[in-house]
Amino acid sequence: MRLFRSRTKRTTEIPVSRAMALYRAGRYAEAVTEARAVARSLPHDDTYAPLALSITANATGAQGRHADALAIYDEVLPGVGRTFGADHWQTLKLRSDRAQTLAALGQYAECEAECAAVVQMASRGTGELQNVVRAASNGLVFALSAQERHPEAEARAREALGAHPEPDRLTLALRLGLARSLNGQARHEEALAEAEHAHELCRSLPADEIRPETGTIEVVVATALLGLHRGTEARLQAAAAHEACLASFGPDHRRTVEAQALLDRIDAA
Repeated sequence: MRLFRSRTKRTTEIPVSRAMALYRAGRYAEAVTEARAVARSLPHDDTYAPLALSITANATGAQGRHADALAIYDEVLPGVGRTFGADHWQTLKLRSDRAQTLAALGQYAECEAECAAVVQMASRGTGELQNVVRAASNGLVFALSAQERHPEAEARAREALGAHPEPDRLTLALRLGLARSLNGQARHEEALAEAEHAHELCRSLPADEIRPETGTIEVVVATALLGLHRGTEARLQAAAAHEACLASFGPDHRRTVEAQALLDRIDAA
């Protein structure tokens, strides 16, 4: 799919193709370098420049540099808004991505407010805007659970899953958000069932689509097992999550930190 329409003539390969491929392959540091080089090489008003900067932000956050990613989103969003308009799906997607970076920084109330605003705006449209609704709903579910408002998070997750049950990466993220909310309500057997559904879905998706959720299933399962007093099994899952996140995202990513905190909690139990 072509993400941006340029005002200039293009070859069949868009300028950000390599940066996008590096990001999808989990080669985040290389993706940042490539995307920055592309952004510098393009005229300021070229419509691919904001996309290059957004890839830079995504890949920066994927390395656990969440504050740096937020600064990039703050830089790129005004230009995207001017180019496409406030209600365009690209603008709203970037707002959703930025909001979820706020969650990674522990700013859950701010994430909740922004995701709710994006859902409200994107719900008025069709096509790509519906994917934005789902992405922002996922951020909202996470922010609600992080504030221990688990029944609200569950309701939001079920609503989003019911509206769009397609077996894709957004459904995977929402199922895992639902499982988190169930764990938060001490409904651990149900959380394990949702994690199993997520695991089955992973088998049908390409590697680049499940990579952003690396470690999440194991964290959910470990949390549920700990709640069921199955500490030995829980520790194995938490250790696997931490190892996978460390390899994929580095030590500072919020999910790596979460997995380490879970390991510490299990060891202290």
